[in-house]
Amino acid sequence: MEIKTIYDRIGGDESIRLIVDTFYPKVYENEELSPLFEGDMDEIKRKQWMFLTQLTGGGALYSEEFGPPNMRVRHMPFEITPVRAQAWLKLMHETLTETGLIETDGGKALFERLSQIAPIMINSQ
Repeated sequence: MEIKTIYDRIGGDESIRLIVDTFYPKVYENEELSPLFEGDMDEIKRKQWMFLTQLTGGGALYSEEFGPPNMRVRHMPFEITPVRAQAWLKLMHETLTETGLIETDGGKALFERLSQIAPIMINSQ
């Protein structure tokens, strides 16, 4: 029996791009999160696409360009409070719901993984 990655289970690159394209306009409109995401949205989306591809088993794109993804360390310059972590996770859930991916086993597995990552990112109260 072949074991499929989350990447394969959600539909691969097309789905990762759909997640990123749906998610970031929400982030830039969110009062809590928008101050953390200044700058070129296209570059931020590109990095997120690479990270999510790697996180879900679609290839080590992020590491190949930037090194190990150690997201907690990379986000230390930004004030990530429990409220902001929950806002980020809520928008990701909305994104997975809006795209229909939350209804799939892969989408549920991705959200579970993101739910584990969000609290790790908190670096401020």
